[in-house]
Amino acid sequence: MEQQELVRFLEDRFACAQACSECARMCALRVSLTDFDAPDDQREVRRKGILCAEVCDATCRVLAEETARDEDGMRSQVEWCRTVCLETAQAFDRSPGAEKGAQVCRDCARACTEFLALLR
Repeated sequence: MEQQELVRFLEDRFACAQACSECARMCALRVSLTDFDAPDDQREVRRKGILCAEVCDATCRVLAEETARDEDGMRSQVEWCRTVCLETAQAFDRSPGAEKGAQVCRDCARACTEFLALLR
C-alpha cells in the first residue's frame, strides 16, 4: 500500500469509527428515552437501538485497534454495522421524534460503506 493510500485508509477508518461512536451514543440516548410500557412498535425501536449501540461500539473498538490487521474480520464487522444501522434507521423512521437518530444511523452506514470501498 502506498503512503497516500495508507493515509486515506486510516482517515476513513477513523471517520467510520467516529460515526459508529456517535451512532452508539445517539441510540443509547434514544433507548433511554423510550418508555418500557410502550406499545410493541416502540419496544422494537428500543431493541433495535440497543443492538445498534452495541454493534457500533464493538465496531468502533475493532477499528480503533492498531493491531487490527485481519481485513476479512474487519470487513465483516463493518458490514454488520452498516446493516444494523440501516435497519435501526428504518425502525427510527417509524417512531415520532426519532428523526435525528435515524439520520445519525444513516450517516454511520454511509461511513461504513465508504470505508468498505477501501477494503475491496
